[in-house]
Amino acid sequence: MKSLDVKVWGVRKRNTKKSSYDVRWTVAGNVFSEQFRTKGLADHYRSKLLRAAHGGEEFDTVTGLPDSMVEKAASMSWYAFALRYLAMKWPHAAPNTRNGINESLTAVTMTLLDDRPGRPPEELIRRALRNWAFVLPGPDDRELPDEIAHALHWVSKASRPLADLGDAAIARAVLDALKLKLDGTAAAAETVRRKRRTLVNALHYAVDLGEFKENPITGIRWKKPKVAGEVDPRVVANPEQARSLLTAVSYVGGYGRARGRRLVGLFACMYYGAFRPAEAVGLTAADLKLPETGWGTALLNRTRPSAGKQWTDSGETHDDRGLKNRPAEEVRLVPIPPQLVAILRRHLDTFGTAEDGRLFTNERGGVVGSSTYYRVWQEARAFALLPAAVASPLAARPYDLRHSALSTWLNAGVDPTEVAARAGNSVEVLLSRYAKCIDGRQEVVNRKIEELLREYE
Repeated sequence: MKSLDVKVWGVRKRNTKKSSYDVRWTVAGNVFSEQFRTKGLADHYRSKLLRAAHGGEEFDTVTGLPDSMVEKAASMSWYAFALRYLAMKWPHAAPNTRNGINESLTAVTMTLLDDRPGRPPEELIRRALRNWAFVLPGPDDRELPDEIAHALHWVSKASRPLADLGDAAIARAVLDALKLKLDGTAAAAETVRRKRRTLVNALHYAVDLGEFKENPITGIRWKKPKVAGEVDPRVVANPEQARSLLTAVSYVGGYGRARGRRLVGLFACMYYGAFRPAEAVGLTAADLKLPETGWGTALLNRTRPSAGKQWTDSGETHDDRGLKNRPAEEVRLVPIPPQLVAILRRHLDTFGTAEDGRLFTNERGGVVGSSTYYRVWQEARAFALLPAAVASPLAARPYDLRHSALSTWLNAGVDPTEVAARAGNSVEVLLSRYAKCIDGRQEVVNRKIEELLREYE
């Protein structure tokens, strides 16, 4: 029997050992309730009840629910759901985010396969998922090699139901699998965190589709690997070391080929201006003011991160986008010191620009790839540093030049608000990440403690 006589009450907290929240409502005088672990989930469920009631839907007097909220059994397989989730996320995701989603969906899918006859080799299944299934256009929209088509057909039959993730033991097994690399060793904490985040987000979408009442992963008691949020002070180069490294870059490849010389300015931007590598790669002459003497400025508005052809809409290896975590039209004005001004002026005089105005190009005139400048950097470290320092974390990656710049500015006493503005970070993120790189704090604290103790001698 159906009724329009519906009243929805407010969310009520239950003060039990494990707090929960009740949503209560009546249909034709019959009282119904649902319990949730968090107030947010309870509010979300109550909102759906109110929308149905205000929309004029009739509620069942037995189940207490309108037809739109009757929970359906999860009828699709995990693999079919993953394809649907990917199609929803892909158009709005950045290329490197697409790559991460692909990697995560592949890992979960490999875990949720039954042992059916005719199983293809593991490497073939993974390749089929990574290069064909979880890339748009999807497998139904393009021709597939026979072995790939066979592998994906097998996956579609062997994939376990999406509903299985509602079983806590299965969900925990999937999460545990995310902690391991292909060789069985532990994956990096950041990698595990990224994969779990994708899985949680995917299952939020499953909730939206009505496949689950609430996300089955968020309720699992599972120890997440700890991600190091602070910069390791051992990677920070002092000004003398940084100058030696920049000089060494100019010797990479010999004078004739200029392989290293054309990238000195790129690395100098990371150290003297605290640019992110993708910001330096995308820098154009029009972005710069380079006076003959004194400070100049760089107006950052474009990045060229390495992504891979299969992840970009343009089919190019490098994405062309705005600043990281900022609206596409946002810009960042960065004052640049005389040392960097001089280096960039020399670079323009010697190498000019690419056709689109970019300062830095590879030897063929294209966008500088991360693998290219990484190789040059490793050769420069071998030239500039003693063997013990080469084996250490000191400036091991080009990105460590940015860490060195921000640490130097903070240690020089520059206002953190100004440092954060130039770096494109929030003050909170800046101070939390570079807390261990700020020298002198222990001496100040020790002195205060010593003065206090002397008062009682």
